[in-house]
Amino acid sequence: MEDYKTYLAEKGFSAHTVDSYLFAVRQLRDRIGYEPRNESLLEHKDWLAAHFAAKTVNLRITAINSYLDFIEYQGIRLKSLRIQQKPYLDNVISQDDYVLLRDSLLRDGELFWHYVVRFLTCTGARISELRMFTVESVSIGHLDIISKGQKLRRIYIPTSLQRDALDWLHGINRSDGFLFVAKGNKPMTARGISMGLKRYAEKYGIDPDVVYPHSFRHRFAKNFIGRNPDIALLADLMGHESLETTRVYLRRTASEQRAAVDAAIDW
Repeated sequence: MEDYKTYLAEKGFSAHTVDSYLFAVRQLRDRIGYEPRNESLLEHKDWLAAHFAAKTVNLRITAINSYLDFIEYQGIRLKSLRIQQKPYLDNVISQDDYVLLRDSLLRDGELFWHYVVRFLTCTGARISELRMFTVESVSIGHLDIISKGQKLRRIYIPTSLQRDALDWLHGINRSDGFLFVAKGNKPMTARGISMGLKRYAEKYGIDPDVVYPHSFRHRFAKNFIGRNPDIALLADLMGHESLETTRVYLRRTASEQRAAVDAAIDW
């Protein structure tokens, strides 16, 4: 296992990924022994499918196949499970709830959180990307990010949001540094932002299950595709590698499906 661990490290895998791969291989060897056979590999896949969620199973299968390549096993490689996508988006904040949260925070003078919510919803930023916004990026109207594949992604700040945010920053005498900071002027943690959003959801009577950072990214995509049907542009804006990932936003949420059914059926 030490040789396999070294092999994974040399391939550039993160420590977390190495640990998860090693766990999957140890689990495999505990169940089928040190000498894999096609039949035992298939049986192990069936066991995984019976005990774990499909995404977990596929992660274990990826690790197992990597190990089989490492030991130059001459037999099969396991195929991933097909994951059935839901025909609707789940737990996405509605436009009405977004407006309620946005406007309530503004009314109560909670401007820091007002702009957290607006930046998430108006830029489509992931939580990790939200933490990278700076006063300087607000001034120029966009944030440039280099992805792992050395690809440039530009996150645009809409002009109306840029103007309002600059007024806010001027009012609190902020001229540089990260936009959403905690103590020590360091970017607020993802956990801190998530917990803060839940706290305000409860305060304003909004279902906390739909108030989390990625929910606002979903709302951005749903709103954008409703105004502009260019799905290729939306994929670029969101940093998706595949259009198939973006197509999910063409679907309605479960509540939207319910409303459509109720409106259409009266027999």
